[in-house]
Amino acid sequence: MTRSTRQRRDIVSRLVDLRAGEGGPLVLACLYFFFILCSYYVIRPIRDTMGLAGGVDALPWLFSGTLAGMLVAQPLFAAAVSRLPRRRFIPVTYRFFAANLVLFWLLLRSAPEGWEVWIGRAFFIWTSVFNLFVISVFWGFMADVFRTEQGKRLFAPIGVGGTLGAIAGGLLTTGLVERIGAVQLLLLSALLLEAAVTCARLLGRRTGTAPESATPWSAPREPVPGGKTVERAIGGGALSGVTHVLRSPYMLGICAYMLLFTMGSTFLYFQQAAVIAAATIDTATRTALFAKIDVLVNVLTVVTQLFVTGRLMKSVGVGVTLALLPALSVVGFSGLTVAPVLAVVIAFQVLRRAGNFAVARPAREVLFTVLAREDKYKAKSFIDTFVYRGGDQVAAWSWALLGWIGLGVAGVAAVAAPLSGLWLVVSLWLGRRQRSLAAPAV
Repeated sequence: MTRSTRQRRDIVSRLVDLRAGEGGPLVLACLYFFFILCSYYVIRPIRDTMGLAGGVDALPWLFSGTLAGMLVAQPLFAAAVSRLPRRRFIPVTYRFFAANLVLFWLLLRSAPEGWEVWIGRAFFIWTSVFNLFVISVFWGFMADVFRTEQGKRLFAPIGVGGTLGAIAGGLLTTGLVERIGAVQLLLLSALLLEAAVTCARLLGRRTGTAPESATPWSAPREPVPGGKTVERAIGGGALSGVTHVLRSPYMLGICAYMLLFTMGSTFLYFQQAAVIAAATIDTATRTALFAKIDVLVNVLTVVTQLFVTGRLMKSVGVGVTLALLPALSVVGFSGLTVAPVLAVVIAFQVLRRAGNFAVARPAREVLFTVLAREDKYKAKSFIDTFVYRGGDQVAAWSWALLGWIGLGVAGVAAVAAPLSGLWLVVSLWLGRRQRSLAAPAV
């Protein structure tokens, strides 16, 4: 082994607690997540700009439309999971969304004058559905192929791949939107999704080619004529994810965590939209500002993921790690009650989103590693999509109601702060339950 090789391995070992046989799957998982988030962050600023085109008052209706989209998409996805093996339903899901991007590209290029606002609203709703599904499928896959102990060590490094993809997507949009136009970026997003499909297939081959007992990440397989084996479909019913959640106090706790997280995120998103709408005028300026916020969030995220998150989960556990973001939210919303201005909104948004991606999200995904395999896809998808958007819906119309009774940005923050305190309590309870469920398998 050369000196330079030893030095590289020493650097990797200081950043990642990697065990034998985990290097290849880790690299593929990072690349897979890179392309997913790069694809999304190319179009995220476009979505936000289109959402504001109809005015801040229209946002609650867009969130209602997103929830309706989830009601249609969730049973269809669950049915695909029931009938198709993992190696098939994951590519089908991503290619479906890539085809949708091409369709929006065609509509935006050929639609009659005056249709842009309505197409933009449809695109806002679609992107909000797309975002949650593609990321939920990714993390369901990760919870399926990595054990709890591996998740605590590897989910943060895997998250780095996604964060780098998000940074790249934001930079691509910032650099290209004024040169080629926002519409052309939809095709770039579709191509990035196809790259994610390639990585998912390679990772599936790497982690799903041996019998179930041979490696900790092999998908269940069954024999076929000729002495070969094929991956089994996950099975179950289209609604089993919902029924399993309703019967499980642990998964209901995850639902409560998700609802409270989403409500806080939506309140802050609306506060950001209101303040930015008052502070900026032209569309290009807004799109560039949204993209710059995304880049700042993701730079902070990747530094935290590399140097903090894995060590934090190993030292203080999943529950305390989950509770850090609610604690930050209590402080942030309390600050907004005093100073509801652009600088405070952006600073809080950056810290909260970075804290979610770098710390809370990897810890939250560890919660799913102790579930049955069917629940890692169906119940998780239900929680990550429908429950998530349900929280959006409650918060969106709560925002409208609070505005109707005369509360502005500061008043909404005063409501959100105690909700964040409740969220903190739920986080600590989930950490204790996850530890007790994982204990027999350790």
